[in-house]
Amino acid sequence: MAPTFTAVIRQDGPWWLGWVEEVPGVNAQEHTREELLASLRQVLREALEFNRLEALEAAGPGYEEHALPM
Repeated sequence: MAPTFTAVIRQDGPWWLGWVEEVPGVNAQEHTREELLASLRQVLREALEFNRLEALEAAGPGYEEHALPM
């Protein structure tokens, strides 16, 4: 089962603004609600991949990965 993230969005004048609750720094601004949700998905994917690579680099050789069910 893939994890689920929560987008917090609102319209501010002509712009739609949004954040992903669970991941600091994942936010976007677009002209439409649909564009905003697509941008948030893309930024979230990029942030998770960046964080993953950073963690693996910090771990160095001989690391193990384990799933952490909530």
